[in-house]
Amino acid sequence: MNTLIVYCHPSKKSYTFQVFERLKAVLQKQNLNFEVSDLYEMNFQSDMSETEYEREGFIKTELPIPQDVLAEHAKIERADCIIFLYPVWWSDCPAKLKGWFDRVYSVGYAYGQNDLFPKMKTLKLGLIICTAGHPNAFLNETGIAQSMQNIMLNDRLGKRFEQKEMLILGGTLELEKVIGHHMQQIEEIITKIKELS
Repeated sequence: MNTLIVYCHPSKKSYTFQVFERLKAVLQKQNLNFEVSDLYEMNFQSDMSETEYEREGFIKTELPIPQDVLAEHAKIERADCIIFLYPVWWSDCPAKLKGWFDRVYSVGYAYGQNDLFPKMKTLKLGLIICTAGHPNAFLNETGIAQSMQNIMLNDRLGKRFEQKEMLILGGTLELEKVIGHHMQQIEEIITKIKELS
């Protein structure tokens, strides 16, 4: 199974980067093909241009899709599984990843009708992996976990994936207490990808 990792964090000193490195190592160990969209490394433009807004807002599918967005479309079409990896900032993903959805899920491709170009295929598996300072118990108690799951799984992944799952790696403010369990969870989630291959 071909996997696309959409990774979003600005710092290589972060725990999210450690998770990213572990994720890649486990995929390699399982002999699974993958490619990466490292949104900060590639300086992905998260803001929509005026022309893009006119294309999206007024459903002007005759307007061109930017080349960087088309490059992401090509990666999606090569993938069977997409893993979105990011830190939780103020109960959501970073703005750069939100901008990826705003721009890459373009009208006529990810939603709406068109006769000009291919629509986004339905992928086998969509995985959300996010790191969070607060423990999962707190995120569940406050409803933040459910809110994030609703937005990411039901809206952003929606019907574009046959199977969807969200893994919240919480409690990173006391990292020594959770890191072993988190790394085990990453192993388990890659096993799931392997089983679907």
